[in-house]
Amino acid sequence: MRTTQQLSITLPNDMAEAVKTKVRTGEYATESEVVRDGLRALLARDRAVESWLHEQVGPAYDALKSDRSRAVTADQVRARLAAAHNKAR
Repeated sequence: MRTTQQLSITLPNDMAEAVKTKVRTGEYATESEVVRDGLRALLARDRAVESWLHEQVGPAYDALKSDRSRAVTADQVRARLAAAHNKAR
């Protein structure tokens, strides 16, 4: 039984050229390797986002929902960001 499947994909010219350049410079042996590596990176990013949502965002939401006094307004967020920006200068 085959463990691979052949696909036909269409890429914008700039992406197609980027794939070809990766192969031409020797970074990858084939265009398929470039696409596989890109897909692995995409899947890893998706797993990281899912993990972040489950481990940090969900619990933070639940904590805020149970104690509304922890909430901050949009104006408070803007003021904190402005203060941090000014401090970093």
